[in-house]
Amino acid sequence: MSSNSQIEWTESTWNPLTGCTKVSPGCKHCYAERMALRLQAMGQPNYANGFKLTLHSQALELPLSWKKPQIIFVNSMSDLFHEDVPLEFVQKVFDVMKRASWHTFQVLTKRSERLIELDSEIEWPGNVWMGVSVENSKYTFRIDHLRESHAQIKFLSLEPLLGPLPNLDLHKINWVIVGGESGPGARPVAEDWITEIRDQCLLARVPFFFKQWGGVKKKLNGRTLQGRTWDEMPVAIRA
Repeated sequence: MSSNSQIEWTESTWNPLTGCTKVSPGCKHCYAERMALRLQAMGQPNYANGFKLTLHSQALELPLSWKKPQIIFVNSMSDLFHEDVPLEFVQKVFDVMKRASWHTFQVLTKRSERLIELDSEIEWPGNVWMGVSVENSKYTFRIDHLRESHAQIKFLSLEPLLGPLPNLDLHKINWVIVGGESGPGARPVAEDWITEIRDQCLLARVPFFFKQWGGVKKKLNGRTLQGRTWDEMPVAIRA
């Protein structure tokens, strides 16, 4: 339920739950769904249910056994704030993150409404970074919800970027990731959408990370933007 990650902006993944359901256009070509179904076909026991939401209590305390400090993406194969995940389980995940204080945890959701609903029920340690995914201008309300949360580090994952985001409100946002869609059926991303976001980040002095151009052959397309890579990260805050 954990592994070293090839995701450019993290180091490892930890999946105390797997599976999800689609909520917006960014979910259309979900990489986690493709991977879960592949693992199910291979007979991987943790994916016996395929991409059906499944809690894995046995994986909850794994980060406590990892002694080397690392940046950990939580639930790369699901969404911790899915409406079918019990509050008690969410709280257990946050309790483990608090106790594993030598790690940095990155939590990402498209369900910002539930994030706000549960915010007062969560203890937010400084080693937890909270983010929301925004794929086009219709879903920028997620940023407002994130801003209302008590997370100390707040970030945006603008991936897969499916349209321009010209007027981002980056107040209280600590980090922005941008990426094009990759894999089968990948929808195109325009360079000016990306550079417009980069310029807004530069103006607001918010760290900017360009993950990839994407496409069917994402490695071939690379991640260089106008002659350089952008790997900026937020300054960590510890409780």
